[in-house]
Amino acid sequence: MVLQVHNTLTKRKEEFKPIEDMKIKMYVCGVTVYDDIHMGHARHIVVFDMIVRYLRYKGYSVTHVTNFTDVDDKIINRSRELGVPALDLSKTYVDRYFSEIEMLGVRRADMYPKASEFIPQIVDMVKRIEAAGYAYATKDGSVYFSMDNVNEYGRLSGMKIEELLAGARISVDEIKRNPMDFALWKAAKPGEVSWPSPWGPGRPGWHIECSAMCMNLLGDTVDIHGGGNDLIFPHHENEILQSWSVTHKPLANYWIHNGMLQIQEEKMSKSLKNFFTVRQILTDFTKEDIRFFILNTHYRGPLNFSEVAIEEAATSLRRLHNTYDALKKSTGSAQGGDDALELVEKARQIFLSSMDDDFNSRAAISVIFDLARETNRLLTDGGLSSKGVKNIVDFLEEIDQVLGILPGKQARHDVSSEIIQVLMELRQELRNRRLFDLADDIRKKLLQKGIELEDTTEGTKWKRI
Repeated sequence: MVLQVHNTLTKRKEEFKPIEDMKIKMYVCGVTVYDDIHMGHARHIVVFDMIVRYLRYKGYSVTHVTNFTDVDDKIINRSRELGVPALDLSKTYVDRYFSEIEMLGVRRADMYPKASEFIPQIVDMVKRIEAAGYAYATKDGSVYFSMDNVNEYGRLSGMKIEELLAGARISVDEIKRNPMDFALWKAAKPGEVSWPSPWGPGRPGWHIECSAMCMNLLGDTVDIHGGGNDLIFPHHENEILQSWSVTHKPLANYWIHNGMLQIQEEKMSKSLKNFFTVRQILTDFTKEDIRFFILNTHYRGPLNFSEVAIEEAATSLRRLHNTYDALKKSTGSAQGGDDALELVEKARQIFLSSMDDDFNSRAAISVIFDLARETNRLLTDGGLSSKGVKNIVDFLEEIDQVLGILPGKQARHDVSSEIIQVLMELRQELRNRRLFDLADDIRKKLLQKGIELEDTTEGTKWKRI
């Protein structure tokens, strides 16, 4: 099967051909670390985790780099609000980021470069761009990329430079020659974190850090450059310009962008104050619930967020988990046949063809649910042999290396019967006091641990699911 990837640069699906056989260099733009990651970030992180997992499942050797922007205006402003040094603030949220992606079952990238650790490389690249005639220094010690000599711009976004210019604005404190010019190096303002440079103390512009990191860690051209589609313009357009100006080579052969997570038809973002942090959502849902909610939509399309939508996803996923648990407990039937072998092979081929079609995880998940329905029928009818049970379990666990939606061992069945009984009594006391929200929190927490409570006329009963 041939892997097809939708390339933002060409606006079409293309056969994926790495620069070096079976080896992939992949750079994915990361987060600006001034707060906890929210569910919009989670979509981006889980999507590219899935893509890397699938590429490795296919046998590729992947070098995956994701950066941290650990110094910029947002970080500086937040550090002033909190009264802590900017780099201390960003370090705190880098540490929390790693904790949060672990909660999401995300496998770490191979490298996580930070802007603050790449200052010499960034300064060197700005010097090269200036020497090539594509940058100029201003009297305050800043350096801007000059658009005057650029003939082709907007290929990634599909926007023409004339359209961009028409909407451009120049604020009174800017000294750019062209409204489309952008900062490569920002002169330090009083009290800001800064580093020495040939133009005076300052810090990197936003776009230059990724070009410098990508080229220094992975070379002039990478196989895949990724990020959210909100980065296409201006961030990725400007990255392309910066890199081309010093190498005259493409920065990436394939550009992959995920769609935005939306809430009430708007992009979820901190600036709009319409976000939910990953830590908030994980109080009520498992990492498998969140991954399933995200991956059950094609990565390039928009995804509408609500707690109701995640609850519906969690309920659907629980049916799959019930089938998986039933298989794990089953010894098969002596009269069972070997239908499972054919079922698994058919499911595997459809799974692969779905994922090879631009990482279509939604279609791949549909295959798993089709298999689960047929499995339930066979289990009920006694039509699965012990070998058939093992074949299906092995297949589900095999492809879950890509999706990460089956119940994690550490999150299941680790609550003793005595503790369950105490929590049930506490829940009943809260219900008697009409503190229903708190009582429901106990039910949800137990459900995350694989314990289902059922209120009956004979009282509350529980079972492991």
